[in-house]
Amino acid sequence: MARSDAILSRLLSLHPKIIDLSLERMERILARLGNPESSLPPVIHVAGTNGKGSTVAYVRSILEQAGFKVHCYTSPHLVKFHERIYVAGETIAEEKLSALLEECEAANGDAPITFFEITTAAAFLAFARTPADYLILEVGLGGRLDATNVIAKPKLSVITTIDYDHQQYLGNTLTAIAHEKAGILKRGVPAIIGVQPDEARAEIERVAERIGAPVFIANQDWQSFEQHGRLVFQDENGLLDLSLPQLKGRHQVDNAGNAIAAIRMIDDKRVSELHIEQGLKSVAWPARMQRLGAGALTSLLPKDAELWLDGGHNPSAGRVIARAFSDINDRHSRPLVLIWGMLNTKDAASFIEPFEGLAQRVVTIAIPGEPNAVSADQLAEIARSQNLSAETASSLAKALGQASLTTPAPRILICGSLYLAGHVLSIHDNKTMSGVSGAARR
Repeated sequence: MARSDAILSRLLSLHPKIIDLSLERMERILARLGNPESSLPPVIHVAGTNGKGSTVAYVRSILEQAGFKVHCYTSPHLVKFHERIYVAGETIAEEKLSALLEECEAANGDAPITFFEITTAAAFLAFARTPADYLILEVGLGGRLDATNVIAKPKLSVITTIDYDHQQYLGNTLTAIAHEKAGILKRGVPAIIGVQPDEARAEIERVAERIGAPVFIANQDWQSFEQHGRLVFQDENGLLDLSLPQLKGRHQVDNAGNAIAAIRMIDDKRVSELHIEQGLKSVAWPARMQRLGAGALTSLLPKDAELWLDGGHNPSAGRVIARAFSDINDRHSRPLVLIWGMLNTKDAASFIEPFEGLAQRVVTIAIPGEPNAVSADQLAEIARSQNLSAETASSLAKALGQASLTTPAPRILICGSLYLAGHVLSIHDNKTMSGVSGAARR
């Protein structure tokens, strides 16, 4: 076991709940650590339900194309915990991560603190001690009471598309969820607001007006759309005619738009249109409409089969993934087979519903090593209730074998959970996963 894994395992015992939204514990440990959050480079704070990670990836890629040193904080990780903490252009090294975690553990003592809070504190230490030009900070869950929301004056706030997810923590209506996400807005700090359902947008605008945060809203103050195979972005400063982003799916036009709007709002003269173009073309974000190349899993498939991976797991993600594969099928038709696993905290029926009439078959599996995984049998019943042909498999390898029997050679999509996606990538790329349970990975 890696040293960092041993420390992370200990940190799990510091609070009886994996998620307990509050800022008090975070403020306490940061004070004990000398308030590293007050010594960070300019912060771009990103909240939302869908598209946060992709938006973060685009902003990072554009800034790096412009030659900037960029810190980045995301969650959850897929394979290694280290993925979360990106320090001045590099994933944090094992030795440095372990030392920071131990420093935070010592500062905290036996006081209750959640896993996400104490590991976020370690990330802030890393970012404060290494010079960089910008920090892109992704919210873990919600916004108002998220551990990242201790930054008093970010450079910019971004709220991507809001939809139903984590209702047990954020509320059962889009208004309630939007209220929590809008908690990252700060007086006088401009905010980029992505494409939103009407109910969510209205609540964000209400919060912004109350606290005095200027908002710049998709399809009102700026637009991003595809036209003739190009991405067109337009705001009060003019029009950009760009290549489509590297990441696949129509929804990525919206996510790229969030990032371009953010870059334009920062108004750093060192970032050119060429840097934006290059950033969109060179971006990488695993498990988001990712076609897997040569590796352990593709070697199990017929020669002409395709293997895709996406970690989306809520109703909105199901809709955009299904639409993306419908578009792919329009260009190059072949049978779509889903290999599907989900956690019991998610709305499985709403996720799978958009695939009716699109997926020829669904092969269900329980996510390996996840105590909160829905059983393969339950998922198969849910798929059938949505008029999909479904069968179960006892492992990922067997699911791939069953999917491969489809003729002609199928397009296989493994989907339903970021935790399943991490398991897939670890096998495909022959990498050992961090020894932190999926339940703690938020």
